[in-house]
Amino acid sequence: MLTTRPLHSDFGTEVLDFDPARLDEPGYFDALHQLFETRSVLVLRGQRMNDEQQVAFSRRFGPLEKTKTGTVGTGTPLVILTNLDEAGNVIAPSHRQWLEGLGNQLWHSDSSFKPIPALASILSARIIPAHGGETEFVSMRAAWQALPDKLRARVEGRVGVHDYAWSRSLISPDLMTDAEREELPPVRQAMVRVHPQTGEKGLYLGSHLARIEGMNDADGRSLIDELTAFATREGSSYTHRWQAGDIVIWDNRFVMHRGRPYAPTLKRLMVRTTVAGDGPTLGQTEEARAVAPASTGRPGVGL
Repeated sequence: MLTTRPLHSDFGTEVLDFDPARLDEPGYFDALHQLFETRSVLVLRGQRMNDEQQVAFSRRFGPLEKTKTGTVGTGTPLVILTNLDEAGNVIAPSHRQWLEGLGNQLWHSDSSFKPIPALASILSARIIPAHGGETEFVSMRAAWQALPDKLRARVEGRVGVHDYAWSRSLISPDLMTDAEREELPPVRQAMVRVHPQTGEKGLYLGSHLARIEGMNDADGRSLIDELTAFATREGSSYTHRWQAGDIVIWDNRFVMHRGRPYAPTLKRLMVRTTVAGDGPTLGQTEEARAVAPASTGRPGVGL
């Protein structure tokens, strides 16, 4: 029903003949959704959806998150990722909006800092720079499968504390507002997730992961860095080189991604919709336990 080609041996598929006009045909979306569940990253080229069409398409995967405070598009299902102001002019590199974009160049999973983290992200390319600005992906299921037994034993059953203030302090200690800190306190997440269909396990890491419960800061950061380095080792990633009209869909439960740099003088406009998760990564009793705030000072160890 769908003609496809693999993007990486471990994950990722380009759907070569995707036709949105066929989405209501019996089995058509089901085939696309099954590819998402098994391959984690889907590429659909030449779509050029507008905002309304993207929202309607995204809702087929589930309810959508509303954009958080401080993001362009706040209170809507649309996250506007751009270096343009409302008049279409390129903003200065000192602008908060540009600095927020630098945070997206760290390996991360979207919305891992929320009590119920995101299921999927759907990103469409509206204006792309002539060079740079790619998006890089790694499979966290493949990372787990290849992880040495000693590392598996160290991370299995661990709980990580994800904190948006932590990741933004890597860019600037004052990047988050008081309103954002109040809206987004630290949350607890399992460090190993299980796929609900296949039973496969995957690491759950990313730049929002501030510390590991039950470990001192130095040992916790060392383990996070070791796991991240392994998951993103040479040969593990797929780099998507954008064309205008591309749509890329990825599974935030089992994929990390990061944006690649581009010249601040070049225009870029991307629009993301985020499919909400269906529950916490931990049991309800564990999830309800209080989380002490992490240090918001600029850390000495990067991710």
